[in-house]
Amino acid sequence: MRVEGIPVEGTSTSTAVPATAVARALGLLRGPGSGTGRVLLGLAGPPAAGKSTLARQLIDEINRHEGPDTAAYLPLDGFHLSNAQLDRLHLRARKGAPETFDARGYLALLQRAAADRFHDIYAPDFDRTLDEPVAARHLIRPCTRLVVTEGNYLASSATPWTDARALLRELWYVDADHAARDTRLLDRHTAGGQDPTAARRRVDTNDRPNAAYVETTRAACDWIVRTG
Repeated sequence: MRVEGIPVEGTSTSTAVPATAVARALGLLRGPGSGTGRVLLGLAGPPAAGKSTLARQLIDEINRHEGPDTAAYLPLDGFHLSNAQLDRLHLRARKGAPETFDARGYLALLQRAAADRFHDIYAPDFDRTLDEPVAARHLIRPCTRLVVTEGNYLASSATPWTDARALLRELWYVDADHAARDTRLLDRHTAGGQDPTAARRRVDTNDRPNAAYVETTRAACDWIVRTG
């Protein structure tokens, strides 16, 4: 595995994506086997490592190089269980843990993204203001050649994550130091309406254990990208 440092967090311009990352993604489209179907690239990593920021910026760069809709986005966060379902399952306090996602629903859409080249495919997202998943925010067109998918647990050795991993051409591990992730998580939770005490408690009792689990999956990834 190779580590590549990149300044992702705190910038919205595509220039934050290093040429090595763009070149590696473009290589997936142009290298051996690139003509056999749509390519799926996965980004795994702990909460607040910068996965979604990197995914969006990488997609922008690919589309700038190869044309509109060449790359598209399919985030695991769109498969968060709703708060109503979390309450029914008594899992609201564990939001973000593996059991709080519709993992098989995610796998089914990933399988369709890999196989269906004839229809528009709509992918859900997670709205942090609503604190709920939202349907059909992202679009994968028939002409889309690269789908970038990201989520905490894509390198997990448990099912059905292993089935999702088998669909990916490559899986990158996105990392950031603990202090940076801690600050981002606190900012995220307070921006969502939690008071600082509740936000601190959520980070310590939920986000950190989830991150510790994700960190054990790092070696299963093909490449490491460290955000700034």
